Amino acid sequence: MKPLPAQRYEYAEWGQVRVNIDYHVCIDDHFYSAPYTLTHETLWYRASHRTVELFHQGKRVASHVRSFKKYGYTTDPSHRPAAHRAHLEWTPSRLIQWGHSVGANTAAVIEYVIRSRPHPEQGYRSALGILRLGEKFTTTRLELACEKALSIHAPGYRSVKTLLEQRMEAAPLRDDEVITGDAEQLGAANVRGRKYYN
Repeated sequence: MKPLPAQRYEYAEWGQVRVNIDYHVCIDDHFYSAPYTLTHETLWYRASHRTVELFHQGKRVASHVRSFKKYGYTTDPSHRPAAHRAHLEWTPSRLIQWGHSVGANTAAVIEYVIRSRPHPEQGYRSALGILRLGEKFTTTRLELACEKALSIHAPGYRSVKTLLEQRMEAAPLRDDEVITGDAEQLGAANVRGRKYYN
């Protein structure tokens, strides 16, 4: 009989994930960073109770402490692209401008989503999701839903999607829901808000 291993066996799950434009992958509703050069690539992951490892073509490219925080982010700063690289396909200003082509309220929600994150890239996924809602529900309804989301202090993908799915974007607010003011009151001083675009 050989001696037992020094460390106890640790169960791990394997699977495949695709690196999103924000250079993160989603594993059990948590987002882990990968080197930005692997954006759009498919990676293998090994997730144990303690660690998450990412592999590209058989080589380990990232290792993170496992987190079970739903919709949280674990980001290795070395995975981030250098600021303002010319070859990056997406930038905050481009996404905000795309939102502005729908309407001022949509632009304000997208700007809030992007600027409220520690790193702007972490808001890209939600921003693109909001813009895609315009394809599914029409841009007119999306603009109304974003206006409602701003007025009830809930400018995010899930709240806008819920408003659209429940056809509540045009419903009048109850007296206790009416909130005066603008996006600056949403907790992000650097959000311009709807009045900026008028």
